[in-house]
Amino acid sequence: MDDVTTAPARHLVQLGPGEITERLSEALDVYVTAMGYPPSTARQRRALWLDHVRRPGWRAVGWVDAADRLLGVAYGYTGGPGQWWFEEVRRGLRARGGETESWLGDYFELTELHVRPDAQGGGLGEGLLRALLAGTDRSHVLLSTPEYGTQPPGRAWQLYRRTGFRDVLREHRFTGDSRPFAVLGRELPVPPR
Repeated sequence: MDDVTTAPARHLVQLGPGEITERLSEALDVYVTAMGYPPSTARQRRALWLDHVRRPGWRAVGWVDAADRLLGVAYGYTGGPGQWWFEEVRRGLRARGGETESWLGDYFELTELHVRPDAQGGGLGEGLLRALLAGTDRSHVLLSTPEYGTQPPGRAWQLYRRTGFRDVLREHRFTGDSRPFAVLGRELPVPPR
């Protein structure tokens, strides 16, 4: 009898710069599908994602199925002065009299975290979040997510609240985007479930 092993139905993988580059179209498809954006958005984001790979502290994780299809992806890097997101958040915090040094001094920027809609609800998002943050040496993590307005909080908001993220900046408008965003943060490490 042959010893046949099969891949688990879903498993978490580390994605280095080479792997994310090879799987970039697939990762951007997860992003576009999860966010409900038009397909043309992937072309616009491609160069940005490739630029992020070169940032200090960059790391990525993904969920894949037994056929090696990407179900979810998350990445981030060490944030700092001169980066667009850092400068935008600093502008927002200063305008509202918020503390910039305590939040922007030593943080990991959770830049993207997305799960295909047909794979949501099974803990993949939390798995991505925990795996990504487990490998950083920063004192805290920051992220931005669209505000939910008058609608009930969606899955992303529920995940962030469940894992201890709190408000840093609400109703912030990033340059070039008319939608309001929330900036959320928490100390690291994230305790076990």
